[in-house]
Amino acid sequence: MTHQVTAGTDAVVRKTAPSPAGPPRRGGGRGAGRQGSRWTPWLYLAPALVVLAGLLVYPIYQLGLISFLEYTQAQVSGGAPTTFKGFGNYRELFADSQFWQVLLATVVFAAACVVSTLAVGCALAVLLTRIRALPRLALMLAALGAWATPAITGSTVWVFLFDPDHGPVNRLLGLGDFSWTYERYSAFALVLFEVVWCSFPFVMVTVYAGIKAIPSEVLEAASLDGASQWRIWRSIIAPMLRPILIVVTIQSIIWDFKVFTQIYVMTSGGGIAGQNLVLNVYAYQKAFASSQYSLGSAIGIVMLLILLAVTLVYLRLMRRQGEEL
Repeated sequence: MTHQVTAGTDAVVRKTAPSPAGPPRRGGGRGAGRQGSRWTPWLYLAPALVVLAGLLVYPIYQLGLISFLEYTQAQVSGGAPTTFKGFGNYRELFADSQFWQVLLATVVFAAACVVSTLAVGCALAVLLTRIRALPRLALMLAALGAWATPAITGSTVWVFLFDPDHGPVNRLLGLGDFSWTYERYSAFALVLFEVVWCSFPFVMVTVYAGIKAIPSEVLEAASLDGASQWRIWRSIIAPMLRPILIVVTIQSIIWDFKVFTQIYVMTSGGGIAGQNLVLNVYAYQKAFASSQYSLGSAIGIVMLLILLAVTLVYLRLMRRQGEEL
């Protein structure tokens, strides 16, 4: 009897005793795997984030810091101490009527450039899908050549083409010695042409790639139903390309809002009496022509905030419509 009880007790002990491998380790299991996989993308992005922090975050920090200081040529040369002004530079900037005129001109000019660039780029993207291989290749090469041309080179060429004395455009149009850069609106129009010329290839190539990704059966079905080309674009292609159009629109807004080279080169620094100033050129004049580096930095911060606000509002509106970016 005693032997049976002892044997039963030994069996129970063997069942409840821990395995030779010991107690389970902490932090293991499925939860640890999920946590590790959560940090894996950030590890891959870490080198790029470090580079971006050095190239973007630190310069923006320095720009914001200078905008809160009294920083002119006297401080740069060490002739006067650097003092903290707080929002004094911004108050001075917002009290300047010229700043608001330049801001309005920049917004209108950028909007015209964005709309024109999107219209030309989308129209040519559709044209690429309708023409044969050889003309399509020629158009692509010509567009990419315009895209690859440096802004200062393209601006100089356009100034020569529309020169009142030696330019071929005035001769072809019979305009005589008409100066495109003398009047405010004609100068802005000339710069707009050059900006669209060097910007539409990005829109054209991107939208063309998006159109080629649309199933051909969808477009063929619309054609068989009697839909016109404009109706196909408006009702089928544009909705399916909406994420791509969002990207190119935001990119165009950023590029065209901060145009500098074309305005500076083609209007000789902002036009007669500053009639063709935009914010980037205005900031350059304040910072380097007038040695008011703090005011120039404040203009830069205002431009950054405007672009961030426009981008965030645009993305929010698209999110409300259920678009996946």
